[in-house]
Amino acid sequence: MSNLAKIFLYPIKSLDGVEVEKATILPGGALLYDREFAILDAQGRFVNGKRHAKIHLLRSKFSLNERVLYLQLPGSKSSQVFHLDEELKSLEATLSDYFGFAVKLAQNTNLGFPDDTDSPGPTVISTATLTEVASWFPGMSVDEMRRRMRANIEIDGVPAFWEDRLFTASGETVSFSIGDVQFLGVNPCQRCVVPTRDSYLGEAYPNFQKIFVQKRQATMPSWVDASRFNHFFRLSVNTRVAASEVGKTIEVGNNINSYR
Repeated sequence: MSNLAKIFLYPIKSLDGVEVEKATILPGGALLYDREFAILDAQGRFVNGKRHAKIHLLRSKFSLNERVLYLQLPGSKSSQVFHLDEELKSLEATLSDYFGFAVKLAQNTNLGFPDDTDSPGPTVISTATLTEVASWFPGMSVDEMRRRMRANIEIDGVPAFWEDRLFTASGETVSFSIGDVQFLGVNPCQRCVVPTRDSYLGEAYPNFQKIFVQKRQATMPSWVDASRFNHFFRLSVNTRVAASEVGKTIEVGNNINSYR
């Protein structure tokens, strides 16, 4: 039986994630604490892995209940501690020094800062998919692939690429539920340069995108709506959540039901 195996939140966009046992739906459709903060430069652009590879070298841990970030800079043996509500200015100064230019921390407690603002719900992938894709790259662990793909929701008890059932023709959605929370699957997630790099070191895996595209196309299940793939550098599924689901909670172990 398919079930919710893992939940990951990324309190500061582009930094390390936190694995949790349960998560609550926000009014904007995202998960509480997910991408609540984003690092911005003076022009208001995201400071992320797409534009600044050195962000991969930052290690972060979060205490969500205490609203505390433990940030370890490269070369440091210990973490610096910042309260996310009371010490943002100090955190901004530390990150500005690290990047070599001024940054600010923006906060959005309603929606967070999703990559896809039209479908800001949690991203979905299966454990089997991560295992299969990791096997395309000799020496890469499933956990490393998981860190590269940065999905929120991981489903077990299903075959590889099962999540591709959660989208259909453009303009249509696929209903599915996790526990008693209803979701709408929208489209396969377009990947950026981030998955091509080591999640700890920022070093590029040789020909990652080329290998991925070739394998993704070759392993595409016959029932997938191929019209949704203008290219094959896509993995995991973007979702939306209806207003009726706000405040509800998903929890590890919940059953998954798809209505397609």
